[in-house]
Amino acid sequence: MLTAGLLVNEFSEAIALDPKQFWGIPAALIGAALMSFGAQYQSRGLNKVERITGESAGSGLSIKHMLGMLQRPSWVVGTTLLGLAIVFQIAALSLAPLIVVQPLGVVAMVITAVLNSRLTGVRLPKRAIVSLSLCVGGIVTFVTVAAFTAADRPVTTGKLITILIIFGVVLLVALGGFLALRHRAIAIFYVVGAGVLYGFVATFAKAVIGRFMQDEFDWLTWVCVLALVTGGLVGMIFVQNAYSSGPPDLVIAGLTVVDPLVAIMIGIAVLNEAAGAPLWAIFCFIITGLIALVGVTGLAKFHPQVGQNVLDEQQTQK
Repeated sequence: MLTAGLLVNEFSEAIALDPKQFWGIPAALIGAALMSFGAQYQSRGLNKVERITGESAGSGLSIKHMLGMLQRPSWVVGTTLLGLAIVFQIAALSLAPLIVVQPLGVVAMVITAVLNSRLTGVRLPKRAIVSLSLCVGGIVTFVTVAAFTAADRPVTTGKLITILIIFGVVLLVALGGFLALRHRAIAIFYVVGAGVLYGFVATFAKAVIGRFMQDEFDWLTWVCVLALVTGGLVGMIFVQNAYSSGPPDLVIAGLTVVDPLVAIMIGIAVLNEAAGAPLWAIFCFIITGLIALVGVTGLAKFHPQVGQNVLDEQQTQK
């Protein structure tokens, strides 16, 4: 009884401290829904371009692919929807902590899985469904705990410089890996790479919003804006390659797990958003994060379209 009473008090104190953060949740959910539809349309547009040009993008996007995508209404619509998703995500980040907003993208995973199954007629096997459930269950539990235990913290100059240095290293590794593996259709590499980059993009967006609200327009703020744009563009290239070598629901599943986990690690380790979280919440973050990662790995292994896409790529090369 005493333990239950303490938990209730902690929840009540969290709500009283920052009630506005709960308004960020519906904004993030709308953004997640827009992301799922945008991903589906983008994937459809790229696949049509591949059929028209007779060239697979699994070994890297060419100028012909990019020009073709700009002429496909489905790809343009998908890109527009993703742009709107970013607007809602920025609104959510302005209201709630990073570790609350980012995990809510899991909604996009479920919507995309249903859409892709209906549009392609490919039914997910039981092991893929179990993997998807692990992703959803892990992230939903995480965000529920984070909503009551996390809090916004001021983003200091020292914290921003630390994040920028880490991002620079990650960007170099991602570009090196892309150059080394771009001629191989490895969906999970592109998905993880995009997820890591987007995790930093969300972090920079959160930092820039905070500095703009504080009327801080110094050089460091604009360096963060540059890093945000760079990470977003490189991440978009990774995503387009992922669409060619894997189904959209795998791409979204990876993004909605890897992206928030990276943002969460930054939010906890650098921004101290979970500084006031009790010990049980920290253990919960670790366990649920591992469960979600196991789910993504399983989905990449058991999704029926992953093997089919790789087979198609091999046949095209022959």
